[in-house]
Amino acid sequence: MAEVFVVGSINQDFVLQVERRPEPGETVTDARLATHNGGKGANQAAAAALLGASVILLGRVGDDGFGGPLVRALAEKGVETSLVREASEASTGTAFITVTPDGENAITVAPGANRSLVPDDVDAASAQIAEARVLVAQMEVPRAVVLRAVEVAAESGTRALLNLAPPFEVPRELLERLDPLVVNEHEAAFLLGEKVEGVEGALAAAPRLLDLGPKSAVITVGAAGAVFSDGATTAHVPAPEAEVVDTTGAGDAFVGALAARLAREAPLEDAVAYAARAGAAAVTREGAQGALPTRETLEALGN
Repeated sequence: MAEVFVVGSINQDFVLQVERRPEPGETVTDARLATHNGGKGANQAAAAALLGASVILLGRVGDDGFGGPLVRALAEKGVETSLVREASEASTGTAFITVTPDGENAITVAPGANRSLVPDDVDAASAQIAEARVLVAQMEVPRAVVLRAVEVAAESGTRALLNLAPPFEVPRELLERLDPLVVNEHEAAFLLGEKVEGVEGALAAAPRLLDLGPKSAVITVGAAGAVFSDGATTAHVPAPEAEVVDTTGAGDAFVGALAARLAREAPLEDAVAYAARAGAAAVTREGAQGALPTRETLEALGN
């Protein structure tokens, strides 16, 4: 029985380190290319597994040669991959990531086989979702799949965590089943229709997110950590200082760590503090899965 059930994307990442991003119509040379394993679903599953949770992932890869190595790498990190299958005549999801010297990134995704997941796949895995303590989903797979996964979790008493990334309009009935909803400042602004900026903006926005339906909400605020609200408490949880190399996997490290702690029934504030340390640790190395911290890494940053 897995503690954490993840439904989400699996991607091959192509990362370009550049001095600056090109202007429209401009060519920038001397970029440095690296390839990494990615996809928000895969990253979050790997993050939780590396931190000691038992994790199963529902996802799809293509039959193009990229998928097999990605799945094997997840298994090596401790993720149960029996529900990851090849979609015939489909390309594996691909992300093209541009990273500048300050560690900031810009990402373009070609979903490929990730779009081949359907609600029937969720129904086929309903027993495993019911056995899990936490369901984790994101928005790089079809919305109907996410909606069905959260619905199945609600029916079985499994706690549902949704990382609304990238942001999409979702029905209130989905939001009402979440505990927590996890977003960054931009995604919170999308939901609320107003600017959300910095810790103070997140402290004001988090209770308003609860008005949309979720039982709890978490807003990540980059190097400043995160803000959470559960109806009774709204608070800022700082992150430790870290030397930024690449922010690509920070959000996924945060979500995976949050799920791992919630699966062990940690209070939300404690889980958010743990997740903030995981996110800080992830920015110190290049790539997404390759930068994910282990338990030993986080112990060095404090429990």
